Amino acid sequence: MTLDYVLFTSSAGEILHNFLSQRNYSHVGVLVDQHTLAHCYPRIQAFLPEHVLIEIQSGEEHKTLDTCAQIWSQMTDVRLDRKSILLNLGGGVIGDMGGFCAATYKRGIDFIQVPTTLLAQVDASVGGKLGIDFKELKNHIGLFRQPERVIIDVNFLSTLSSRELRSGLAEVIKHCLIADANAWQNLRQEIGFFKQCIAKPALIQDHIAQWEYWVTHSVGVKAKVVEQDPSEKGLRKILNFGHTLGHALESYFLGDPAAKLLHGEAIALGMILESHLSLDKLLPEHFQEIESFIEEVYETVDLGSVPWENITQRMLQDKKNIMGQVRFSLLDALGKANFDQQVAEEKIKEAIEYYIRNHA
Repeated sequence: MTLDYVLFTSSAGEILHNFLSQRNYSHVGVLVDQHTLAHCYPRIQAFLPEHVLIEIQSGEEHKTLDTCAQIWSQMTDVRLDRKSILLNLGGGVIGDMGGFCAATYKRGIDFIQVPTTLLAQVDASVGGKLGIDFKELKNHIGLFRQPERVIIDVNFLSTLSSRELRSGLAEVIKHCLIADANAWQNLRQEIGFFKQCIAKPALIQDHIAQWEYWVTHSVGVKAKVVEQDPSEKGLRKILNFGHTLGHALESYFLGDPAAKLLHGEAIALGMILESHLSLDKLLPEHFQEIESFIEEVYETVDLGSVPWENITQRMLQDKKNIMGQVRFSLLDALGKANFDQQVAEEKIKEAIEYYIRNHA
């Protein structure tokens, strides 16, 4: 891994202090939601210079232009200028939206990602993708812009709920499946460990080295891909394995608060479905490995009542599509993925019907 702006540390506060003390920023803003304000901000507060807090509501349903307007308004009200910096303290929503707001405010100010969820540490904060949801479509409006730093402190993970930790594990799984077959087998061997920590996230403090290993591994996989294809013209698309159907279903369930899926939960489901689509090349026994692992960690999702036209409508807006044709990133084998794969509509229906039959 050679993304030099990504820093691993056991004290995010000290890294922030050292970085900011060497820069002459006119103002420092810190973007938080109600959760990171209560559980993460106190860990860095004393290390920061004079700063202003900008608070928003948590949740994917708030990753919208309306919330951006709130952020821009607060930045304007406290008179952040072009020599200011914004620290995004939180998960994927905070990082995606905070980075987007910073990159567009006064044509762009500096920002730092301080990811506090597993999902953000292993995926969302790395690679320079920024954006918001629009018309119930995931990350439909956005841009590429690299942060000044990504500061990854695994100690933040102990502040998560079990559900948030489980959600983040999906991207760890994905990175193994698309790029490292040996790591996938090691991951399978540690399923008991992951389930134990998911059940009680406070246990992470006793296993920091193990979590640092898996976070570092995931960031390394993503960094290697992103450096070869920063703006997703080709190879970077493999990072979207599980995301074409996963995003479509995540967007659909956003409309039902009782059935809402976290991003990683939707991607875990998407990986089962898209592994099924990969069966032309993926060995059946390897599909069963993937399905069994995900089944053991994630709850079943009821797809029986999801209208087919709702799924297709959302897939037709997927950013990987070419000339109106839905394209998938699929597995050629464990640890090897390919992109721009066209799949017949009947095959997609078969994968969904398989899931419904076997996960009732």
